[in-house]
Amino acid sequence: MKIYKEKIDLQTTTQIEFIDISKQVEEIVAKSGIREGQVLIFSTHTTSSIIVNHNEPMLIQDFMRTLYRLVPVSDRYSHDLFELNRAYTSDGRSNGHSHCKAILLGASQTIPIEKGQMMKTEKQSIFYVEMDGARKRDAIVQVIGL
Repeated sequence: MKIYKEKIDLQTTTQIEFIDISKQVEEIVAKSGIREGQVLIFSTHTTSSIIVNHNEPMLIQDFMRTLYRLVPVSDRYSHDLFELNRAYTSDGRSNGHSHCKAILLGASQTIPIEKGQMMKTEKQSIFYVEMDGARKRDAIVQVIGL
């Protein structure tokens, strides 16, 4: 069994952003030399997610609209009441909504690898989903197999 790991560095530019990282993940899988196994893509941040879906601009607008409708920025979030919680320090952002959006999408995806290729269709893309941008971000890609 072999394990290969790399980090993808990202700079997000907007509050909610869908960044297609499929090519970077494909390159990492190729570099790993692993022919049979799986690749794990993991967001190291609690206000971002990793998803697999179709990269179509109108559909991405639908995703964004759905996230805003399900978890509105204008709602009241206890997390944002920093002055009442002395156990934690704030980075100055009222981002309770971002944490709530992230739990809906999840922090990671695992994709099987066969014959050195990810077993996803050409309609499937891997997205890093930012929900608290603009920020410097990263994702871990870990390839495991033979």
